[in-house]
Amino acid sequence: MAIKTNYRSLSGSGELEMSMQEFKKWLRKFDADEDGRINKDELRDAVRATGGWFSHRKGKQGVRSADANGDGFIDSNEMANLVEFAKKQLHVKIVEY
Repeated sequence: MAIKTNYRSLSGSGELEMSMQEFKKWLRKFDADEDGRINKDELRDAVRATGGWFSHRKGKQGVRSADANGDGFIDSNEMANLVEFAKKQLHVKIVEY
């Protein structure tokens, strides 16, 4: 599954490439309650908005794998964990520009 963004750039392996700043900016668009954190429903909505399919289970799995403090949300301190999930499950490559 690929994520469609304004920052779209495909690597030679077909992965979407974006910088960490672009990834964070993309996710902020889906922070519905504007609390600065991403929950499982917001993560699922972000992927679905791109035309991808992301089940409730996978949304929960993504938050759980990134949520270091167990509060049910991904905040800015846990973003690196979400990046790892995105690399493995969403085929996103975070690059330095």
